[in-house]
Amino acid sequence: MATRYSGTVLRNHTLPQLWLLSDARNDALLEQALRSLPEGSGFVYRHYHLAPEPRRARFAVLAGIAREQGHRVVLSGSAGEAREWGAHGLYGPARRIGPGNGRLRIATAHDARGIEAANAIGADAVTLSPVFPTRSHPDAPTLGPIRFRALAARAQMPVIALGGMTAQRARELDWPRWAAIDGLV
Repeated sequence: MATRYSGTVLRNHTLPQLWLLSDARNDALLEQALRSLPEGSGFVYRHYHLAPEPRRARFAVLAGIAREQGHRVVLSGSAGEAREWGAHGLYGPARRIGPGNGRLRIATAHDARGIEAANAIGADAVTLSPVFPTRSHPDAPTLGPIRFRALAARAQMPVIALGGMTAQRARELDWPRWAAIDGLV
C-alpha cells in the first residue's frame, strides 16, 4: 500500500509525506518546528486545550508560518471553520469531517471500523494510530508494525502512520507517510 500512494495528487498538490500535529505540550516549539520541516510538509492544527478566540488567534500565527514554509495546513474542526479560517483541509473522525467538501480531508482511525468509515466517506487520507507507545496515551494498547500494516491494507486512500513516530521509527516501519506530535519538535 505504501508505494501505491507515494505520488498521490490532491487538488494539484502532492499529499505531504511528513505531518506535524499540534498539541498543548508542543505549543512552545511549534514556530521553530514549522520552520525546520522540509518544504511541502503538512501541519495539523488541533489545540483542543484553547478556548475559541485564543484557538483561532494561535491558528492564524502558526498557519501563517506554515504557509510561508510551503506546508499544507489542516484544521481539526468543522468544514465551516476550515473554510472561514483558510485551512487547506479538515482532520478528525470520519463522521465529523463527512463526505467531500472541496477541502483535503484526513480521517482518524484506530481500528478496522475507523478505516471502513474513512473508506465510506472517500477521505483523502487517514491517520492510523497508535503505531507505537506514545506520550499522549502512555497506557493505551498499540497497533505495532504487523497490525498497522494489516489495517493499512484495508484503506482505500493513503495512510499516515501516527503514534510514537520519529524519523527512526518511520524507517524501521518502512512507511513513507508519518506524523508526529513530539517526534518532530
